[in-house]
Amino acid sequence: MSREEEIKKGLYDNTLVGNRKEVETLTNEGVALGMSPMDMLFGALIPSLQEVGRRFEVGDYFVPEMLVSAKAMQGAMVILRPLLVQSGAKPIATVMMFTVKGDVHDIGKNLCNIMLEGAGFTVVDLGVNTSTDKMMAAIKQHNPPVVGMSAFLTTTMPMFKVNMEAMAKEGIRDKVKVMVGGAPVTQEYANKVGADGYAPDANATVRLAKKLVAEMGYDVMDTEIKEEVVAAVQAVEALMNKAGAHETAQDASTESN
Repeated sequence: MSREEEIKKGLYDNTLVGNRKEVETLTNEGVALGMSPMDMLFGALIPSLQEVGRRFEVGDYFVPEMLVSAKAMQGAMVILRPLLVQSGAKPIATVMMFTVKGDVHDIGKNLCNIMLEGAGFTVVDLGVNTSTDKMMAAIKQHNPPVVGMSAFLTTTMPMFKVNMEAMAKEGIRDKVKVMVGGAPVTQEYANKVGADGYAPDANATVRLAKKLVAEMGYDVMDTEIKEEVVAAVQAVEALMNKAGAHETAQDASTESN
């Protein structure tokens, strides 16, 4: 077995058990050896996530196992992302992304970042647990036309409105388009807090960002996102959707008892 084949087997096996550190190590080695990012994705990473999903469906895996596998895949995608999104095209505009204060979930946000970059946007990622002060300082520094906020918990969703009120107080709310998202977020909630748009997944985030910057007069080129990027993101989203559906069903069951 060649070293390349060993790396692919290692990526598959370690994604399956959620060993993010080893997945990142093997991905870096694969890149150094000149392995194709697509080969690592379609030959190991995506099939491994599909197997994780299968094991969940038959009851061998549960939500925690799925989440650590998704995190492992995410670690590989962070490394492969620069190689996957290279297009040579002039960036459309800057989008600033973050998870709100009190919330440390980032899988969905990071998937959106990958898709946005693949579509030609420059992404400024503030990370997780982002305070209002940090957000305001970053807006003043980067002057993004679009700000994307993510919340995974119902308890942190009110931070959307808090952040937008802070923008209004500083006189910049009407200069920035705000899009929101996250597992518990809905279009109705986005409307309620005064966001400019809501996106339920990474593909929708790209469409919304293009729409918002186009409304602001930016030249939105018809950039095609590479198929392998879309496939990788959708593989992780499919896993997250399974986990979310399971947790929703569990919550409903608990409430009915």
